[in-house]
Amino acid sequence: MSEWCNSDTGEAVYRSLDAIKNLRIRVSLKRVTTTVTLSQQLQRQVLSQQDAGVIELVPLTSQAQPGDNAEDVVVGWQEKLFSQYEMELFQNEAACQSPLDRQYHKEVTALTQTEGRQNRRIFTYTDYDRYTNCQPLQQLQGSHLLNTTKTKPTFLAERMATVRQRRQDRRTTDASFPKSKIINWEPSDEFKRNSHEVNSVMQTMHVMGDLGPPGRLGLKENEFLLLTVKTDGNGTIVVKPDFNEGKESYRIATAGSNKEIWHLTIENASASMKSEEKEREQRLYRDLRSRRTEFPNSLVGQDFEMPPPGVLRYFLNGEIVSAEGFEYDHLYVHFITELPNNWSSSPTQSHSGVTHASRTKSLGKDNVAYLCYPFTLEAFCTSEEEHEESGPRWPVLYFKVLSLDSWWRYRTEGYGYLLFPSTPGLHTLTRHTWRPLQTGTASALRRFFIGGSPELEDLSYVRVPGHFKGDRLSRFGFCTQTSGSVTFRFHCIQQSRDFANSTAARRRWQNTFDQAQGFHHRDTLLSTMEAFQRARRKMQEVRESLPVDFIASVSQIQI
Repeated sequence: MSEWCNSDTGEAVYRSLDAIKNLRIRVSLKRVTTTVTLSQQLQRQVLSQQDAGVIELVPLTSQAQPGDNAEDVVVGWQEKLFSQYEMELFQNEAACQSPLDRQYHKEVTALTQTEGRQNRRIFTYTDYDRYTNCQPLQQLQGSHLLNTTKTKPTFLAERMATVRQRRQDRRTTDASFPKSKIINWEPSDEFKRNSHEVNSVMQTMHVMGDLGPPGRLGLKENEFLLLTVKTDGNGTIVVKPDFNEGKESYRIATAGSNKEIWHLTIENASASMKSEEKEREQRLYRDLRSRRTEFPNSLVGQDFEMPPPGVLRYFLNGEIVSAEGFEYDHLYVHFITELPNNWSSSPTQSHSGVTHASRTKSLGKDNVAYLCYPFTLEAFCTSEEEHEESGPRWPVLYFKVLSLDSWWRYRTEGYGYLLFPSTPGLHTLTRHTWRPLQTGTASALRRFFIGGSPELEDLSYVRVPGHFKGDRLSRFGFCTQTSGSVTFRFHCIQQSRDFANSTAARRRWQNTFDQAQGFHHRDTLLSTMEAFQRARRKMQEVRESLPVDFIASVSQIQI
């Protein structure tokens, strides 16, 4: 008979977007025969057909009453069906302790008065019952369904069997846990089992069967686990065992002297959606997705302020983070921004600023003064023909670091400059500084006692002064001394119509290359073109840096 039954009792996982309350499961339970009667009849057939040498098995018919042999029930999600034991238990109001027990008492009393109870052997334990999460009930799945010959627990199941599950009413902190030792660096196996928590949010429902003999229903030892259904809030449904769906029934063998065999059939009895309802639901999902897509667009809008054609809008959020490695304390920074000829800004834009004075803090071998001074810059770059190939010149930030003592005397600690980042995004830059040095003991004494020190009249002298028009800038004889460093953080945004046009052109080229040669050839060609442009720019920069006489001599040699 084992070949006629389905022995695969493993669980199956389903996914549903519908409400779990619409789930309906048909559970059919049918008694086949007792093993004692089967063995006696097989023995008689063997004795009668020994001479013929052929054994013919005749299907057996049930010898019990029709009402006790089979039962077919359609169970809904978390639908409570009372067993005979619960009917007798909840009839007594004195046995009801919790509010759930008193609710069951009212339902059992109503069923008794109206005789509306249709089930006899099949009943359910819902997620609210205290029997659902008990350990003996969880062990019935593998003992009563005869699947031990083909399935065995996995390595993970054996390990998880020793893990204690978290109770729903467990406190967040355990009073027995020592507060002085929060971290256990060498936990034992027992400590791992006792401290492990499994946060399960699954709702469970068990379909049970009372497989006792007729007239003796309601005994706890005759309760068998037929079906377990679990679900979470994400639409995942776990059914164990799986639906038959045309396969053979499951076989259940009872224990005891009078062994009996039952057949179990599980089917999905949920109402299927019509084609019109499916189309309407898909249309609602599409509308919901489109609304979710349009909602952020409605918040952001489409009317962006675009710069004129041929103009690059440059917006920068800057921050002077810290200054470190300087000689004196109470540091502050004075900075000025310089825009090239093809750059402009609004009249209200500030191009200079002074930070607050900050005391230094020892960090390793250096003293660090954290300034965290923010500033912004919004400028516009107009394209010029002479800079189309080499790119535009970027704004420059000149800064000097000063120190202040208790007598309100300041000293110049260092000068420096940096170019604003030419690429959008986040940039963190550190620039080293230097200060003018006047030789002699008198200058050092003046700096220490009076606070005076050599200064630059023009901050742009740190790099190349803007008013300088010559070919060479000589600083011979100018003595300097290295000092500390200043750290900056920039968030840059660039906006231009050319970016949108180039993006559209790149997309058109991308489609062309994808259709013609594929992704590999496209990437190779684009990388080659970019490398050629970089090499061309480098050659132009090197040629501009060479003297004119050298270029003329090289051209004569080539001729």
